[in-house]
Amino acid sequence: MEETSTMPEPAAPATVPSTPPTPPVPLAALLAREDLGLRQIAGPEDSATVIHWAHTSEMADPYPYLLGGELLLTAGVHIPDAAGSGTYFDAYVSRIVEAGGAALGFGVAPVHDTVPRALVVACDRYGLPLLEVPPRTTFSGVARAVWQLMAQARHTELRRVTEAQQSLAAAAARPDPVPSVLRQLAQRVGGWAALYAPDGGVVASAGRMPTGEGATGEPTGEGVRAGTAAGVSGALAELATVVRPAGEGKPGPTPSSATDTLADSHLAAYALGTGQGFVLGVAAPRRDPGDHTIASVGAVLLSLLTGEHQSSTGAARSSALVRLLLGAAPEEVAPLLGGSQRWVVVHARPDGPAPDAVAASALGAALGSALVDVNGDVVRVLVPAGHGEPAAQPGWTCGVSAPVDPDAWPDADTQAARALSRARATHTPLIRHGERPGLADLVPPAEAAAHARSVLSPITANPALTETLRTWLSLHGSWDRTAVALSVHRNTVRQRITRCAALLDTNLDDPDVRMELWFALRHA
Repeated sequence: MEETSTMPEPAAPATVPSTPPTPPVPLAALLAREDLGLRQIAGPEDSATVIHWAHTSEMADPYPYLLGGELLLTAGVHIPDAAGSGTYFDAYVSRIVEAGGAALGFGVAPVHDTVPRALVVACDRYGLPLLEVPPRTTFSGVARAVWQLMAQARHTELRRVTEAQQSLAAAAARPDPVPSVLRQLAQRVGGWAALYAPDGGVVASAGRMPTGEGATGEPTGEGVRAGTAAGVSGALAELATVVRPAGEGKPGPTPSSATDTLADSHLAAYALGTGQGFVLGVAAPRRDPGDHTIASVGAVLLSLLTGEHQSSTGAARSSALVRLLLGAAPEEVAPLLGGSQRWVVVHARPDGPAPDAVAASALGAALGSALVDVNGDVVRVLVPAGHGEPAAQPGWTCGVSAPVDPDAWPDADTQAARALSRARATHTPLIRHGERPGLADLVPPAEAAAHARSVLSPITANPALTETLRTWLSLHGSWDRTAVALSVHRNTVRQRITRCAALLDTNLDDPDVRMELWFALRHA
């Protein structure tokens, strides 16, 4: 018999999941669908029973084809004539339960007029919910209803996660960012959140520790409840040590997150990305699909708040910024920034939506620098040249300047911008500005600049013309690639180049003219 199933795509792993996994569907919600007419006729009526997907099988032993959490649908084609007088149904139901099946749906047509009584007894015996599927309801209709309920639940969960992300970001901007983020996180997961210091002490906390319930779901007494809360607190502190960076007596790598369960409380610990030993701990009475995503966002924000900008290095950077604003030269403040005496500038543009502060910080961390600036669709990063050459980053298009001294940072910024334009036009992940001796080195810089001003004077009043000519020449006269690099229409490029030729009174098809103009543009 052919096996068919419906199940959601697994969520792709990520450091900070952008979306939560698809929530399961409560069995009660499926039974409430009047259009299906399903009726539970056996098994426990537990509101906590959920379905992860629907699966149709007519195998006498469906165990090898089940993953757990299914609503298994069958029309009873596999049932032998003498099944009612033997152990067939006991074996059949026990195998479904052993495989982790959530419920069994039995179609009373076209093979059977009623659900076999022996099947009802077996489902009651093994605690498997049994649903009667009426003749008018197809199995595909049941599977579709499961998907519809999943889609609704996923939409609700995504909206909850989005609202949580926005509230956490707003909390991080408050004057008391760490307590504010912890309060929002505790509220969103309905539990308790704490920031642990490298020595294991609690720096700040918010929310209510889960009170704990017995195995039957009945609340425990106050004394036991207090003891449970203390036990949960201790277990969470112990879990934090699992993700804290390795030190003496703790060899090997450590995980970035860890989870545990104690007394019906769900615990999670997240190592903050500062490398200083700070840990975020979360304890909640339940674990919804989006909670990991929400807690991960909180961990990222707390990583930024407890990162280098809170340390002496961050103070030095603030001092450098103040001195620059008050008129100090770049070469005077560069030593405060650490690193080498030579620097490169990286301009990066994401392949997807415009970057935010979190994405920009992550890019800076990958390039080895916290000196990051978000400027519209472009992220600029100032990287010490001694940290190795910047490499291409997944999801980004990058332009890299030549290594320069601090007094040449503006020139490096221009080089990186031009390199990024070429990278976007040629669909190359990363392009570096070339740094090698050439004929231009034979001309003194002052004379080259004077010559450039003289040659380009007819168009210097219009920066759009100058930049279009520079990009067009750098891309060997390609209209399409120039249009892509400048984010304009190709006809606009043609009009600007035609205007340049007229103002300069020259023939841009002449390679000697192009060479002279390129020389001038490089020294303008």
